[in-house]
Amino acid sequence: MANIHRIRHWIMGRATGMISREPELIKGCGSLLEIPGMLAAAGHSRVLVVTTQGFLRRGSLEPFFLALKDAGVRANIFSEVVPDPTIECVEKAVTAYVMENCQAVVAIGGGSVMDCAKAAAARVVQPDKQIREMKGLLKIHTKLPDLYGVPTTAGTGSEATAASVVTDTVNGRHYKYSLNDTCLIPKYAVLDPMLLLDLPPGITAETGMDALTHAVEAYTNKYPSKLVKNMAMDSVKLIYDNLPKAFKDGKNIEAREKMLLASYEAGVAFTNNYVGYVHAVAHGIGALYGMTHGKANAIILPYVMEQYGKSVEKTLAGLAVVAGIGTGTADGVAHNTDAKLAAAFIESIRMMNASFGIPEKIEELKEEDFELLIDRAISEANFTYPVPEIWGRANFRKLLYKLMK
Repeated sequence: MANIHRIRHWIMGRATGMISREPELIKGCGSLLEIPGMLAAAGHSRVLVVTTQGFLRRGSLEPFFLALKDAGVRANIFSEVVPDPTIECVEKAVTAYVMENCQAVVAIGGGSVMDCAKAAAARVVQPDKQIREMKGLLKIHTKLPDLYGVPTTAGTGSEATAASVVTDTVNGRHYKYSLNDTCLIPKYAVLDPMLLLDLPPGITAETGMDALTHAVEAYTNKYPSKLVKNMAMDSVKLIYDNLPKAFKDGKNIEAREKMLLASYEAGVAFTNNYVGYVHAVAHGIGALYGMTHGKANAIILPYVMEQYGKSVEKTLAGLAVVAGIGTGTADGVAHNTDAKLAAAFIESIRMMNASFGIPEKIEELKEEDFELLIDRAISEANFTYPVPEIWGRANFRKLLYKLMK
């Protein structure tokens, strides 16, 4: 079975590399205000703006709405996005788009806003296909309306990815799964650091560790392309250099700007080489216990990398050198081997988590939920993700026991 999975992983990786694309990147302070002119130039007079009530209350989007008005573009605002958007939330956004005859979508927010906007756009172009029928790989097959991804956190990289994560309710329990299709990659990624200046330290840390998880999993997975390696390595370096600065001083525009770029690059990396068991387990834990995705990833990441053992020593050693941890080279030397560099990199993740106040264990985790979490992780990962080594139930059980408080 493992060989069958590996053949599929290799084929999917090659196919993804051929059909994937990157958004047109627009970045810098005030880049949000470039969107109205772009919409008008494209002939769009009505746009659905997907965001949150919090952003509307703070008034930080008022200059954007005024610029839309000046450009002759009417904004229909959908701000009912909930954390970990449900199918019901997505359907409300679809209704808002259709009722106002919108022609494009601007998503301004974190991962939940992006996920909702992407899934809603998919439903708009596939009105006869339900969200559950889009679960998995390449089930949409249709070009979306022009989609602008404007992140307000530096973590999910959703402005660059081919994924949308939705929450479904199955037998009374929440279940997270992904829609994955290259048509979900936004047409434009707009990285405006001014939108992150008021982001609280806790969210800054958790979303930053989410980006780190994307980069590490894409890099350590099997079959990374040169693009994946370069994007992941640059993302890791940017995160190690700038996340502590952004956590300490949220008004540090340079650190915010570099973290946005790190998140974007990690998004490109995992779009082209997928994530792994960290995400597969985190999705289940987040759905069952209501834990934020970034926090779950941050806690789980060092345990998974440690359990992979020798299968990731060389790749983690390379990331250690990129991040400035240890000395020597990725090939290792007598006094500083790949194993030692890999261990140092894993320890550095734990140290960063501790400095941010992220716990080492998952207090909510219950042994009675293990089998359900394992079912979901295997279903999500083994068929799709080119993980460094393929795990069975015993491996996941071992991991979950380690994560229990």
